[in-house]
Amino acid sequence: MAVMAPAGLAIALWLAGGKTWRLALEWCLLFGVGMALVVVTKVLFIGWGIGSATLEFAGISGHAMRAGAILPVAFFVILKGARPGLRGLGVVAGVALALLISVSRVQVNAHSSSEAISGSLLGLLLAGIFLYRAGAMRELVLSRTLVALSLCGLLLTPNVEPVPTEQWLTELALHLSGRERPFERSDWKLAQRHPLFR
Repeated sequence: MAVMAPAGLAIALWLAGGKTWRLALEWCLLFGVGMALVVVTKVLFIGWGIGSATLEFAGISGHAMRAGAILPVAFFVILKGARPGLRGLGVVAGVALALLISVSRVQVNAHSSSEAISGSLLGLLLAGIFLYRAGAMRELVLSRTLVALSLCGLLLTPNVEPVPTEQWLTELALHLSGRERPFERSDWKLAQRHPLFR
């Protein structure tokens, strides 16, 4: 979150700096929809246990969604003035990096396969919608200075303290549901007879 959220904001700034206001707004809306879906699915699980024990699904992976949405778009926007072949390779590289991030979430046991896959699919879908819209625009002027400054700023983000998003989501879910403790994966065994978990 401390890296990808600023990257998503940087894309909006690049587009706004190039006076493509409508495209900047569309990007913000698409990315906002993706973030909202991640939050909703996680809050539903934490607060009410709504998920799937069979699929081991407790919410869409935010890491996978953000990577899938941001990386292909970032490469596309930065390489907008390049040859179409190079721009296409950039998008492919963005997709490949996003998929690697998704796989890494499963490898470190941060997410199940279903959560990582759903996050990747959602992010890549949002990126695809944006790329389709942006591809129709012939003129997309970027401020090289703005892009360079943004990229330099993003290089510092790995040293920033992690954003406590899970804590915030847990507090929100408990407040909305009225539960005293968050629903956890281990609780699935106690609730397998509930239809939402079949």
